[in-house]
Amino acid sequence: MNPHAPPRTYQVRTYGCQMNVHDSERLSGVLEEAGYVAAPAGEQADVVVFNTCAVRENADNRLYGNLGHLAPVKAKRPGMQIAVGGCLAQKDRDQVTRKAPWVDVVFGTHNIGSLPVLLERARVQEEAQVEILESLEVFPSTLPTRRESAYAAWVSVSVGCNNTCTFCIVPSLRGKEKDRRPGEILAEIEALVAEGVTEITLLGQNVNSYGVEFGDRQAFSKLLRSCGDVEGLERVRFTSPHPAEFTDDVIEAMAETPNVMHQLHMPLQSGSDAVLKAMRRSYRRAKYLGIIDRVRAAMPDAAITTDIIVGFPGETEEDFQATLDVVREARFSGAFTFQYSKRPGTPAATLADQVPHEVVQERYERLVALVDDIAWEENKRLIGTQVELMVAEGEGRKDSATHRLSGRGPDNRLVHFTPAEDGVGDPVRPGDMVTVEVTYAAPHHLVADGPVLAIRRTRAGDAWAARTVAPTTSVGLGMPTVGVPAAPR
Repeated sequence: MNPHAPPRTYQVRTYGCQMNVHDSERLSGVLEEAGYVAAPAGEQADVVVFNTCAVRENADNRLYGNLGHLAPVKAKRPGMQIAVGGCLAQKDRDQVTRKAPWVDVVFGTHNIGSLPVLLERARVQEEAQVEILESLEVFPSTLPTRRESAYAAWVSVSVGCNNTCTFCIVPSLRGKEKDRRPGEILAEIEALVAEGVTEITLLGQNVNSYGVEFGDRQAFSKLLRSCGDVEGLERVRFTSPHPAEFTDDVIEAMAETPNVMHQLHMPLQSGSDAVLKAMRRSYRRAKYLGIIDRVRAAMPDAAITTDIIVGFPGETEEDFQATLDVVREARFSGAFTFQYSKRPGTPAATLADQVPHEVVQERYERLVALVDDIAWEENKRLIGTQVELMVAEGEGRKDSATHRLSGRGPDNRLVHFTPAEDGVGDPVRPGDMVTVEVTYAAPHHLVADGPVLAIRRTRAGDAWAARTVAPTTSVGLGMPTVGVPAAPR
């Protein structure tokens, strides 16, 4: 870029799972290291990057629809560039520029660090650049990152997936599992804590299969216990484990390591053994429920969430009822629910007995109603209890009568609370800890409308305040985005 010209601005638009969110932080980091700056809110960026997902059927339509909206904008802005990366780019490759010839760069899941070079090459050569690597050459954690949160961070333990679920295209797009060495992971965590981070989420496509590449079946539980030795690290979470690899040593590590939260997101996908077999899921209903029983025996306060797919090819009403039965028995505190979506390139796309859309929709509505009812009942049990929250970024909920902030409890439940009146005490900051009493429960959140019982100001709050007063674009590592569903696994 011309050193005398004002810096070019960028915007990254992210679709999909936590892995995509984490990748977007790295895309922002490599762009800023190359001299780009984030576009101010409401302003059109010079470079728009789409970090895409290929899991859901409408992913293609969503991407190409958004690209279509940008075409006339780009035509009026000489020098504007558009880049498409992520899983859909890895899948579609040259098809992206055929469908949307105004796109300048297409890059894959294995070469996000190449984006600045590809943008420059497209600008100089005045033609689209398509670069899709077939395998990972450098683990993405070596790349610079623009972390949005001062107090919470993703830490990747692995990338890729060795499973062959018939509904999922992710393994073919992100490759076989590659594990980082424990020392590298812990060094990254310690560096984050030194920056003020107090909560980390260990991230992997199948996070609890970590260690398969170097032959240690207990590597993940050992890693959890090692996180307990990191001074200043208050909360450790992980997502998403696969039931087939969920072993008792992980349950013991969760229960015995004080800073590992009693929260588990474990995809079910279906409660029918016949459907699980057709999905090529290497566990059955009894194994899944057995894991939940053992988790609750070791940690009675554990909150368990899940992913469920409705309408997989061949699913009968009896199969669906089996899923509802597991939901009733497991008593999830929440679930990401999906209507099955046919994805070209997956074995399930060619299966017979595709379920009619109207049947899938009706079953989906029944499932959501049951999940919400059970989550609400479980949340009501917490009314009158005290909980310590990590205060979240943003202003929380506002209505005509009350201004509330928000935070997450150890079990990851969202709680809206009423801060002290203006002028009474020091204001709480994102990353600080507050103790409140739950006064009301809804299916998807709790409310604490009484006085804040205690405020614990933290290094994380200090880091947030320092960043807010003097924002920087220096690099760190990823931020957990609450509510982003994992890719079905």
